[in-house]
Amino acid sequence: MVVRPDAQDDDPTTMTLEAFADTIVPGAKRRPGDTAVAGVSGSDGAVAAGALELLYTPATGVTAGLADASRALNEHALAYASEHGLATGEAMPSFVALPYAYRRDLVHRLTTPGHPEKDIWVSLALFCNMAFDSAAHLPTADAMAARHPGLRAMGLADPDEDGLWRFPEHTYGRELADVHPDTTPSGSPT
Repeated sequence: MVVRPDAQDDDPTTMTLEAFADTIVPGAKRRPGDTAVAGVSGSDGAVAAGALELLYTPATGVTAGLADASRALNEHALAYASEHGLATGEAMPSFVALPYAYRRDLVHRLTTPGHPEKDIWVSLALFCNMAFDSAAHLPTADAMAARHPGLRAMGLADPDEDGLWRFPEHTYGRELADVHPDTTPSGSPT
């Protein structure tokens, strides 16, 4: 998945945002040596589900501030590491260098009521969840065809061969209403 045309695997902003997304919905490492994804889960998480693709979608309203959020997160991580006597080094962004448990603790702090920056961190966390839970950045049929990890984890069934979802058993155990006689074969009203 290409997040930005200029993004590289070692781009500090990309790595930091991936590490944040992985902290929200953890996933399996994508390859040996993956530093952004901590690998605390055996299955794909927010990063594989397209969290960065969703964050970089202009409709989210957060895209313009992602580089600043990444810098701020790394500043928080540097202070957190100092507070806990952890080495961060300079080989990777400070947040990425934190072990998963410390990442999780720091994100908890940043999203706790009363934190002055809570709104931005909660917003980013919500978009990471949305990427996993609903594939908000993709048409559902396309996400299912690509075997989207979040939709698969929730057990969403594949559509019928024509790309439409039909449910032979009604949710409430009975049909709630008759189909309007002017409804087209595709399910649209006329």
